[in-house]
Amino acid sequence: MESSETSVYGAALAGGSFDFMKFIKQPQTVLRILSWVFAIVVFATITAEGYVNPPDDFHVMCVFNKNDGACHYGVGIGIIAFLACVAFLMADIYLPMMSNAQERKHVVTADLVFSGAWTFLWFVCFCLLANQWANTADTTGIATDAVHAIIAFSFFSIATWGALTYFALMKFRQGVGELAQNLAESPPDHTSEYPTSYVPPDHNSSYPTSNYPSFPSSRSDIYQQPSFTPKQEPMGGSDYQPPAY
Repeated sequence: MESSETSVYGAALAGGSFDFMKFIKQPQTVLRILSWVFAIVVFATITAEGYVNPPDDFHVMCVFNKNDGACHYGVGIGIIAFLACVAFLMADIYLPMMSNAQERKHVVTADLVFSGAWTFLWFVCFCLLANQWANTADTTGIATDAVHAIIAFSFFSIATWGALTYFALMKFRQGVGELAQNLAESPPDHTSEYPTSYVPPDHNSSYPTSNYPSFPSSRSDIYQQPSFTPKQEPMGGSDYQPPAY
């Protein structure tokens, strides 16, 4: 991820175009493809080679110590992992085109939770299959190479899903940090009709809010004494005499 781009959860903030070559070279994409292949190997091999017919019985039985639960668990975990890898690959393709940071957060959070859960479930699958195979007494008619492949790729799935969990956690932490930084560095909105220092009037107050500008204190008084004032004669002390008719 380039440092010159404003990004949230691994993609440009305002959305961007899809670059296939860049996408296919990402470690997370490679891990998803490997996890997808490993899941196919596990559930397909169990389905094809995980059941045998004993010589004295017409019912098929699981090769892992005749424990059908072990085979069903491996098939179920593998099929769900296969579908999840496809779904999250599509989400990784669509992620750079998302302009909503909350949608990206939901996708990354789902990836983190699912990857962590499937890391644990693959660990349980590996331990279960290895233990049941170690307790299998009769291996007649069982394709041991297929059994070894099932157990090995269950172990490999722990590593790939654990790495996916790590990358999802790093992307989540990075996205949260970048989102907080972008919000802190966002410029003021100059398109607002109100100035930054505008305070809305309090409608609950009993006194009206004055919207007139304050009178500047440095301005000289406009009501000054005039420089020339005509002298007024008193009304009662005048020497004027009316003419005689």
